[in-house]
Amino acid sequence: MSQSELRIGELASRTGVSIDTVRYYERRRLLPRAARTGGGFRLFSPEAVERINFIKQAQGIGLSLDEIEQLLATGGGAGKCRSVRDLLRAKITELDERTKAMEEFRTTLSRHLAACEKELGAHGESASCPVMIEIGHLNQPARQEKRK
Repeated sequence: MSQSELRIGELASRTGVSIDTVRYYERRRLLPRAARTGGGFRLFSPEAVERINFIKQAQGIGLSLDEIEQLLATGGGAGKCRSVRDLLRAKITELDERTKAMEEFRTTLSRHLAACEKELGAHGESASCPVMIEIGHLNQPARQEKRK
């Protein structure tokens, strides 16, 4: 074992991931297969630290392991830059769609909150929850259809 090679525990410790995560990345081929000692211990190159840090940073910006795998497989040059650009475009579109859905959901929750506050202000302890009434009305046609 050379001074620069790392056992799996050392690699995990340096990168802040678990040993199981290192094994998983190796199985998924996000990490190159490690060399083995005569005793069967995995030996990783120092580049494995950089690779795992890249994976963690890519996950931190919202990329899935499948997407990271695609990036790692593209190699260098303009093709890689195009792949990254296309992936980032898709991620931005996905975030925009999720943001819109969350804003719509927030509007719905605000409307329900206002209805609850109005009902409680008008009727106090004898209030009937308008949200529960609305939900009940939404489910009634489904119940009637099941009875038929």
